[in-house]
Formats: sequence, C-alpha cells, structure tokens
Amino acid sequence: MEQNDPMASLNSDDRARIDRMFAGCEEVIGVEHVASAISTGTTHSGDGQLVAYIGLEPSGKAHVAYVLLADTIRDMLDEGVNVIILLADWHAWVNDKFGRDMDKIKIAADYLAETFRGLLGNPPEGDGPGELRFLRASEIMDSGKYWERVLRCSKNMSLSRVRRTFSIMGRDEDSSDHDLAAFYYPALQAADIFELQVDIAFGGMDQRKAHMYMREVADKYDWTKATCIHTPMMSGLKGPGGRMESFDHKMSKSDPGNAILLDDDRDSLRKKMRGAFLEVGNPNSPVFEIARLIIMPRQGSITVTPDPKYGKQSSWEDLDSFISAVSDGSIHPLDAKMAVADALADVMEPLVQHFATKADLVSAIEELTGSQ
Repeated sequence: MEQNDPMASLNSDDRARIDRMFAGCEEVIGVEHVASAISTGTTHSGDGQLVAYIGLEPSGKAHVAYVLLADTIRDMLDEGVNVIILLADWHAWVNDKFGRDMDKIKIAADYLAETFRGLLGNPPEGDGPGELRFLRASEIMDSGKYWERVLRCSKNMSLSRVRRTFSIMGRDEDSSDHDLAAFYYPALQAADIFELQVDIAFGGMDQRKAHMYMREVADKYDWTKATCIHTPMMSGLKGPGGRMESFDHKMSKSDPGNAILLDDDRDSLRKKMRGAFLEVGNPNSPVFEIARLIIMPRQGSITVTPDPKYGKQSSWEDLDSFISAVSDGSIHPLDAKMAVADALADVMEPLVQHFATKADLVSAIEELTGSQ
C-alpha cells in the first residue's frame, strides 16, 4: 500500500465498500473525504451518516443516460449512503426552462422524481442509511444562511472564471453576457452542496467544472470538501463516439432524434437505432457504447436475431466478442443495432410499468414537451 494512499486508513472491507459505491464512475475526485468519514465516523453533517447528492434541472423528459445516474444511486444506496436528488427548480428558472414558468417547472420536477422512483424500483425514502430523498431547491432557499453561502461562493470569483463553468448549463461561454442571473448559477450549485452538508457530489462528466468550482470555494473558506464522482457521458446517436472536453457529441434531449428518451417504445427505439451511427471496426460507436454502459451491466448478454434467411439467433456475453463479430461480418450491423434496441426496450420495461399508473402526470409532461 502506497504511503500517500488516501484510503490507507481503511481496512479491506471498507476499501471494497468504496469500490462498490463508485463502481460505475468514470472519475472520482477527493476520495479522501469519504475514506476519512468511514474510518473516523465524522461526516460532513457530523451525525455519521454519509450523504450523497445530485442536482438535476426539471427540464423535460429524461434520456437514457439517466440510467447511468440511477445505477450509481443504487450502488450508493446498497452501501448505506443516504442519497438526495435535488430537483433544481430555481436553477431551471435561471436557465430559462419552460419560459421561466414555475408551475410548468413543478410538473417537470414531479415527472423527474417519478422517473427515478421507477428506475430504482421505488426504494425506501427518508434521511436514513440506504434511503432516497427528493428535495426541491425552492425548499432550501428560504434560509438566510443559504444566501450568505451564495454570496461567499461568488466572492472573488472573476467573470471569466464563472464563464468557464457555463457548460454545466448547456451554454457556451459567450451566451449570457445579457443575463446576470446565469453568473450566479455556479455559486448556487456550490451553495447547494454546503447547505445540504454533502459528503459526495455527483453527476455526469459535464458537471465536473461545477464541482471543481465548489472545491475551490471550500479551499478558500476551509469548508468541508465533498468527494466528487462523475459518471460517463453518453454520445448522441448521430455523432461519432468518443469524449471531448466540450461534450459536443453528448446525448441531449433537446435533439430527440439524437437521443433515446426513457419513454421511447420498442418501435421508436428500433427506428432511432436504425439511424444511429455505427462505424464497423470502431468500438466507440454509440451503439456499442449503449451496449457497454447499459445493456451488459443490466442484462449480462445481447441476443442477436437475424432474418432466418441470413443466420441463426446468437447470444453474446462478452462485448468485445460482439464488437469483433460485427467487424468481421459475422453479425450484420443492422442486426446488431436491432439487438441493442430490443435489449434497451427490456431495460426500460419496469419504467413503462411504473408510469402506467400515472396517466395524469404523463399527459401533463407530454403537453409541456410537445414533440420532445
């Protein structure tokens, strides 16, 4: 064991616990906080309970990358972490969602909460170990202490430093010179973490800049610096796979044809997957990415069912072998796409069943989002 290992104080069981908690993450920053909390029992709140948080704007229908967030939430719940999903209603308002109509944002927040309940199989809710909590930003903003934190998180941060975080809102750096509220967004997000006394802050890789901003603030005031974990970004269906710092290729529900929405039925999935980019020989194609990040971890295999005239049904438990079979012609690319589409339909079926009992909410979100 290396002398500078941040987990050196932990026994093998506790180290394994952290590995399981963060198994689906692409990046973990500052694991020493969680390691210290586990070894000493001193968490951010002081009560010994590890707390994780993710802030999500209620902005419309969810896409398939939310499955990755749900998997990480499940990993943490299974290890006794209390997980907060912050339904960031005022953040959505700042980011001009639904024309800044808070009634519409509230409906989207209700839908978002039910999405995660469905993805997670309705886990127990509360503030105890292994329980899930839904909070709205509007619930925690009544505190004067909160707004003091916002000001402290803003102090001595240059406008250029804040601009570099604008990708967390899906904006470029030059998009908001006319909008002072946008410059407070990173400070709001940092204040959320301190207000909620979070031990683990998480999101997709696109939230990294916000979390690094928060860690700068923590250093400035000697505040507790949460461990930050980031799940992989998923590529859009149309573009080449692979990661870019600008996240130009990330899946976004703003372009439904480039994204798989969680309410897409089997026919829609097949139609979208038919048009998805798949470059034979490129293991980073979005089709293979979906198989790697979602299908294999949840289903354990992919079943290919070609037209009987062209071959027999086959099942693949190893992704590399599946990709190689597409590359060498053993599997036709279209058959591979349809196999992934059908497997995704199976993954989404529990969510379909969850929303089957919530017709009014489904109708409301459909009315809000239109063709999305």
